[in-house]
Amino acid sequence: MLVSENDRSVLRELAKQYSEIAALPIMSERKKQWKNLHDLKPDRPMIIFEPYWLDGYLSDYTLRCEDEALRNLEIKMMFTIRQFEQMGDDIVVEPYFRLGWQGVNINSTGTDFGEIKIVEHHAKEASLAYLSNFPIQTPEDIKRLTPRSFQVEKEPVIGMKNILDDCFGDILPVKIGNFDNFDPCLGNQPFIGNFFIGVTWDLFKLIGSQAMMLWPYDYPDELKLLLDFLVDDKKRFFEYLEDEKLICFNTDNQFAGPSCYGYVSDLPAPDSEKDVRLCDLWTWSESQESEAISPQMFNEFYLPYMADLANMFGLSYYGCCERIDQKFEHIVKAIHNIRIFSVSGWSNFEAAAELIGKDYVYSRKPVPAYVSSFEPDWDAVKKEARQTWNAAKNCSLEVILRDVYSSLCTPQRSVEWVKIWKETIGI
Repeated sequence: MLVSENDRSVLRELAKQYSEIAALPIMSERKKQWKNLHDLKPDRPMIIFEPYWLDGYLSDYTLRCEDEALRNLEIKMMFTIRQFEQMGDDIVVEPYFRLGWQGVNINSTGTDFGEIKIVEHHAKEASLAYLSNFPIQTPEDIKRLTPRSFQVEKEPVIGMKNILDDCFGDILPVKIGNFDNFDPCLGNQPFIGNFFIGVTWDLFKLIGSQAMMLWPYDYPDELKLLLDFLVDDKKRFFEYLEDEKLICFNTDNQFAGPSCYGYVSDLPAPDSEKDVRLCDLWTWSESQESEAISPQMFNEFYLPYMADLANMFGLSYYGCCERIDQKFEHIVKAIHNIRIFSVSGWSNFEAAAELIGKDYVYSRKPVPAYVSSFEPDWDAVKKEARQTWNAAKNCSLEVILRDVYSSLCTPQRSVEWVKIWKETIGI
């Protein structure tokens, strides 16, 4: 691939800005603060506003790279630069650029299982909204499942690294390792590093939410057989990554969980010389798809399978949008390495804080609708911030606003949101 002088110039300019931000003293300070927080010895609460799906965040920026693949890199760099320059949150920029592996089934969420193929019908091109074809309609269909095979396409990624090394390696080194569960575009990979368990995510795509609620009554043995298959398949996937040396330590600004940095002392540092194993890494497990199921049924039918995978790793981030206060005791008994719990807007803030205490990180996920509706509801933002701080001021607290998909949430709104939370918490 020949890189035009225009593209080379654009990337070198962005790499210089990226590198200069990474070298600022505040980055070393924030790394220490994030690590202390995840070590359960917090200096202060930490705040992140996830910008990656903030529609229109770069609307006033004209992309300048001519090559499509290099344009993805330009987007990723600009998101990072903008987040640091404008947002006012606790973003950390490392002095290197990371590329994730790509390939056949080089992800941990729904793909083909032989003749059983998961097909997602999206609302429109590039839309996050989708409907699965739910290919397993009856328990008899389970027999048609075939374990996946795995293959990484190393050449395109290594080739891109060589191109970037030539373009700006003297300014910003390039590293390869891990992968992105959710964004396959080379270069534009914001979620590198979180080893997503995704058991009930895959199950939902195969049988649908109605079957997830009815099969524990109608076909309990068959449901467990299907979950055994998914767990065995996912284990082979993770072990493949380890055997092929495709994994790297995720204790830097890669993600331990959804937009949650991996800085921590209890796992090897990112530059450690030891061989990388799954037991040295963060993983992320959650089960939004089973939210409507009772804690007792969740504990019998879904949690043991999630725990079987999560316990292969060193530390776990648990949760996303589901409530955790109702099933907390089941979770901590099953998954032995949890360090962080997600506390969404559907959880009871006070009950969650009492359960989490000083033993885990309280990872607060505020409601994005307050800043993404036609008119921002700043009173609701302030109320939510006060409620969270009153409940969790004695916890190791991080606040991560995610899933802001609306173009109505302007950069100015995101800045105001961060400002309100910092003022409420006293940062």
